[in-house]
Amino acid sequence: MDSQISVLVVDDDHDIRTLLRDHLEGNGFTCRIAEDGRAMIKALERDTYDLVVLDLNLPGEDGLTLCRNLRAKSELPVIMLTARGDPIDRIVGLEMGADDYLTKPFEPRELTARIRNVLRRQQRSQSQLEQVQARRAHFQGWTLDLERRHLIDSAGRVIMLSGADFRYLRALTDNANIVLSREQLARAGGAKPGEFIDRAVDLQISRLRAKLGDDARTPSLIKTVRSEGYVLACPVEHEL
Repeated sequence: MDSQISVLVVDDDHDIRTLLRDHLEGNGFTCRIAEDGRAMIKALERDTYDLVVLDLNLPGEDGLTLCRNLRAKSELPVIMLTARGDPIDRIVGLEMGADDYLTKPFEPRELTARIRNVLRRQQRSQSQLEQVQARRAHFQGWTLDLERRHLIDSAGRVIMLSGADFRYLRALTDNANIVLSREQLARAGGAKPGEFIDRAVDLQISRLRAKLGDDARTPSLIKTVRSEGYVLACPVEHEL
């Protein structure tokens, strides 16, 4: 599958562009590089890509502006790169339409994993559109009632959910076996720009695990993926 994936890397650092191109091509991707926004626009006009890796700090138009302009006319996935570590930069990047965010320095293997993860989510978008009309989501003996917004256990007992409980669990069941970052879960939970706090997401996941009887030390349902986020690690069947 990777041999069919075409990635455009946009970064003004020649060494980083070359490193990422060599790594991605070594892992079976097709990769082209661009040094700034102008080169990126020309590359997008000339060829078709599956994903753009876009540096935040570019000469001329910065990555945020380029991402916003791209998102206004395209659903092409974007992973943002930055040397900044301030959480507000991650929030702004995601608000501009980036699909994921990676802070420099990073391991090229992590970028490869994130590219695959973003593209898996995109490939499932059509099935998710059908799931919007679903009435219930069934997983591991549990039923999430999407109309009444509560949870039902295997014995038929109803477990009430707060608004945040429901939104987080809905996001996880809609993306079963796909890792969701803390930022993505925070947005799904209704967080506004500037309100995102890693700890708040972790606490919400802990509350969900408690309601699902999922051992926090060795969870079998909602698993933690180190440095990435959380995943509902089981099949989900949606009932229309």
